Amino acid sequence: MPEATFEFIAKLYRRYADELAAARSRQQAFLAANPQVKAQLDDIEAEITYLLLREHEPRVVVEIGTFHGWSTTWILQALADNGRGELRSFDIVDHAVHNVPAELAGDRWTFHQGDVRQRTDAIPADTDYLFIDAAHSMRFANWYIDNLFPRVRSGIPVSVHDVFHGRWAKPFTEGPVILRWLSGKQVPYFTASAARARTDYRRLMALKQELGLADPVRTSTHNPMIFFTLP
Repeated sequence: MPEATFEFIAKLYRRYADELAAARSRQQAFLAANPQVKAQLDDIEAEITYLLLREHEPRVVVEIGTFHGWSTTWILQALADNGRGELRSFDIVDHAVHNVPAELAGDRWTFHQGDVRQRTDAIPADTDYLFIDAAHSMRFANWYIDNLFPRVRSGIPVSVHDVFHGRWAKPFTEGPVILRWLSGKQVPYFTASAARARTDYRRLMALKQELGLADPVRTSTHNPMIFFTLP
């Protein structure tokens, strides 16, 4: 999988523009019909997740942290559009189970309720994409670096949410731990965080305007997620 860079992400926006527009419309309709859903992902990071899933065509996606199911539905939209792939989601709470439309879940989604740290046996070794948006603590970051990353194969795309709400990752949180690990491994990452990477954020917003994708699905513009390839 090519490493996530602005140029690569921009190419995916152009390649899948029409299908992304349709997915965005479905997500807008889902959010309007389900006001109880607290959407976590901002538009650009949700769209990049969708685009990477479309391009990579994973057979097995693992999602750590679903909350109300907003990221779950974005992932499932991509798998449905690919016509292949399954999602295995883990969370302590089961809100997503009550929110994700049955027709979207189909036979492609399995939800595991409970602490993922006690369920590593349920994480497939052939995972093709890893999405992490759970406890944002230093302890949890150390756990998934030491226990989850070695369980799956190298070379797969990984997304970690809530790293760059500001220009720098907040001290004593997950952010500095994963960033330090990436630095030690000399692994580059991409973020569209408006605070951390304002130039790339503005360039993507301009591209979305050009492609007719500027109408917000939701209003938040932090986009704190980071994307990288597991070494």
